[in-house]
Amino acid sequence: MQEKILILDFGSQYTQLIARRVRELNVYCEIHPFHKIPTLDDTVRGVILSGSPYSVRDAGAPKPDLSEIKGRLPLLGVCYGAQLLAAAYGGEVKPAPSREYGRAMLTVGDPSDALMQGLPQTTQVWMSHGDTITGVPAGYRLIAGTEDVRVAAFHIEGEPTWGIQFHPEVYHSTDGTQLLRNFVVGICGCSQSWTSESFVENTVRELQSKLGGDKVVLALSGGVDSSVAAVLLHKAIGRNLYCIFVDSGLLRKNEFEEVLASYKDMGLNIKGVKAGAKFLGDLAGVTDPEKKRKIIGRDFVEVFNEEAQRIQNVQWLAQGTIYPDVIESSSVNGPSATIKSHHNVGGLPEKMHLQIVEPLRLLFKDEVRRVGRSLGIPEQLIGRHPFPGPGLAIRILGDITPEKVDILQQVDKIYIDSLRKAGLYDQVWQAGAILLPVRSVGVMGDERTYENCVALRAVTSTDGMTADWVHLPYEFLADVSNEIINKVRGVNRVVYDISSKPPATIEWE
Repeated sequence: MQEKILILDFGSQYTQLIARRVRELNVYCEIHPFHKIPTLDDTVRGVILSGSPYSVRDAGAPKPDLSEIKGRLPLLGVCYGAQLLAAAYGGEVKPAPSREYGRAMLTVGDPSDALMQGLPQTTQVWMSHGDTITGVPAGYRLIAGTEDVRVAAFHIEGEPTWGIQFHPEVYHSTDGTQLLRNFVVGICGCSQSWTSESFVENTVRELQSKLGGDKVVLALSGGVDSSVAAVLLHKAIGRNLYCIFVDSGLLRKNEFEEVLASYKDMGLNIKGVKAGAKFLGDLAGVTDPEKKRKIIGRDFVEVFNEEAQRIQNVQWLAQGTIYPDVIESSSVNGPSATIKSHHNVGGLPEKMHLQIVEPLRLLFKDEVRRVGRSLGIPEQLIGRHPFPGPGLAIRILGDITPEKVDILQQVDKIYIDSLRKAGLYDQVWQAGAILLPVRSVGVMGDERTYENCVALRAVTSTDGMTADWVHLPYEFLADVSNEIINKVRGVNRVVYDISSKPPATIEWE
């Protein structure tokens, strides 16, 4: 059985980051809402309490029953988690004289404490809280503090319980990884056996046991998640996996043919379906982004279902669901009130009456890529930028026509090819071009033009939740702009998007 760390989520923006840092130590962990604590079996080695936007002083603040955890399993309270451990057992938490946010210098008071092992006497940490612990219960020993925060870290004597009022998971905490290693490896005794190789070995074995000789159908998109899911399943069940790659007519230029060839070279049992005429026909005249997504989702379900029904006796539908999707659906606050329509296999399980298998549902995006490399998947697939499920439909603002798709495909190809040639592609998390519903005056030769404007977008990110625009070299942007305007008929102006997420999103629709 896989040993693990449980992270109880109180709604902090940093909860996923705690999990990522723990997994970077090759230790498996799971996030669970504070009010849905799973069974504490022998695989659970320790528990981390996350931060929270709440104050422990609020009437509706999260206050889980920790009686089965505290004193029995190693326990680490982070920020709100530390304040909860103080307030719930006789300590005192009050509003901080001023909001404690940003970098601070931590002084380690007890370097011999197990949580502080290997940390320098002073180290930079990241604070983010409005309350502060002003008094601790009897038996709580202070082990670190800052100039403004006397109780920055404590250890409850006689039990494996610690609390810290800073965030070791963020990069600004320079020795945060060492502190987390002290907890999950030194205190919890985790063996650091959670690797991409062990994941592949265990998952293939589990898939073989679960699926047996059953047939599985999977929608391939050309993206990282579905590609890795396909190869894992193929490794487990071989030709009993049937892959379908649908061309909506909204893919990048030549993408359908190139990706299909890549999949066949990998030995996958795959069928490509050209359905661009259906998608573009149904999208004609539609300008509302949400309606576009719903039409594309509906058409995808219809095309995929029609092809899947040609395969006799299929029992399973495979999906490339990854861990952030799982967390979102079971978070403290539940799924977001408004989520953009799912682009890929939404609606298929209900329509096809198949059982679901999700081989990647435990992995973050960066872990999916590492598993893909362990499986020997070509780097051109593993290193691909994320691409929206609705494709170029949400990069064409306004109505969609075959002519607009052709223009944007040409622009996008020049841009992406140029990033590769300049050695910039792998430094960018996602890049693309957007065709704007704007025409502007230009001059080409001796003629006045009135043609389209395109925007180029490039961002850096780790998981798409936040993103910053990439400072591409001016010379590169100048060369790309010139090439687009010179080679793509119908475009006479190129702009570069320098907005970050938030407040802007990565895509324009």
